[in-house]
Amino acid sequence: MPLHTDVRPGGAPVAEILDNAVWAALDGPHARFAEPSETGVPPAEGRGRVGRAARYPEDVYACAALADPDDPAAWADLHTLVGPGTVIKIKFVEKVPTGWEIVGSGAGVQLVATDPRDGPVPDAVRLGPADVPEILDLVARTRPGPFLKRTVELGTYLGIRHRGRLIALAGERIRPPGWTEISAVCTDPEYRGRGLARRLVRAVAAGIRERGDTPFLHAAADNTPAIRLYESIGFTLRRPSPVLQVRSPGTSPEGSVL
Repeated sequence: MPLHTDVRPGGAPVAEILDNAVWAALDGPHARFAEPSETGVPPAEGRGRVGRAARYPEDVYACAALADPDDPAAWADLHTLVGPGTVIKIKFVEKVPTGWEIVGSGAGVQLVATDPRDGPVPDAVRLGPADVPEILDLVARTRPGPFLKRTVELGTYLGIRHRGRLIALAGERIRPPGWTEISAVCTDPEYRGRGLARRLVRAVAAGIRERGDTPFLHAAADNTPAIRLYESIGFTLRRPSPVLQVRSPGTSPEGSVL
């Protein structure tokens, strides 16, 4: 599977920000969601934050991030944040320091919009907190990836209904500066083959581009149909996107056994 690492509309290099997109979001536009590794007043949206590790609240997006995965001090901050013996998901990391344990892993790919073919979908409806029970039901049946009780707060989510029933979904998740991830793309199995996912991804991408951001997304590396769909509407494979579940060391950062 060829990967293109230097692609963006207009031919400009892709910012290295996408190589650590979760951290860039938590340290930028999504700072209001960040649970930082040091105490203090959370910063305003779009401003930096103390500490070298952060995570989203567990009911928003169960994922943590490091300012620099090669910095031992960042891992120490993550340990302080999550506590001893805690399992946490982290992206764009392939190795862990001594004392940390890898308990699960996944292989993904990252794609960016390089030839956008987006547009509005007249029958798409904006989804909000009142729609979360239906969203969770659809996600449970289609398994597009994590979606939690407050994930809908991360950005715009659009759905298509048939006779009042939610049958397809796509929306926005992590938001590094200048970029927005499209996520939770799914269609009820009874309604697949009608191009609903394609239409919703195009509609979400259109909204992202209208505010000046560039869409990107992630897919499982072995999900060939989804990757082909995204490529058909102007996305290009950029890089592998590893995901790890790691367990923090079973002692406190000060070294006492707990």
